[in-house]
Amino acid sequence: MTLSMYQTAVPVAVRALENLAHVLKKGAEHAAKKNVTDETLLQTRLIPDMLPLIKQVQIACDMATRGVARLAEVEPMSFEDNETTFEQTSSRIQRAIEYIKTFKPEQIDGSESRTIILKTRTGEMTFEGQAYLLQFVIPNLFFHCTTAYNILREAGSELGKPDFIG
Repeated sequence: MTLSMYQTAVPVAVRALENLAHVLKKGAEHAAKKNVTDETLLQTRLIPDMLPLIKQVQIACDMATRGVARLAEVEPMSFEDNETTFEQTSSRIQRAIEYIKTFKPEQIDGSESRTIILKTRTGEMTFEGQAYLLQFVIPNLFFHCTTAYNILREAGSELGKPDFIG
């Protein structure tokens, strides 16, 4: 049996974001226990030149929602990037999950050779659908989920591999 583009995109993105929500919940509990404000922890970075926790979460949500939407040839859902609390951050993740779940297999299956063009600050990137999903979307999604986990872990949150994997 072969995996379809839908099976490779939608369930993987949903699970990654659900696990990220779990990790953030534990991070919020840790912050409350240590009297650390949401804003302080959400602005925490691993090192000065890396993006803070909140940006890691925002990018993970964007990577998942935009990735699936582009494969389906649908204009991606847009978020404002204005979260300042764990509650707002959790809401963003839930909205992203709900959006991703609206896609049907027939919208994404067959997108393996679909041309995907990304406009970036440095120019355009062109992919075929399968390469876009496997070599761009999924690695970026997991990079930002992992970095969010690592920021919370470094901040002292009691997290382990089962929290990340689910």
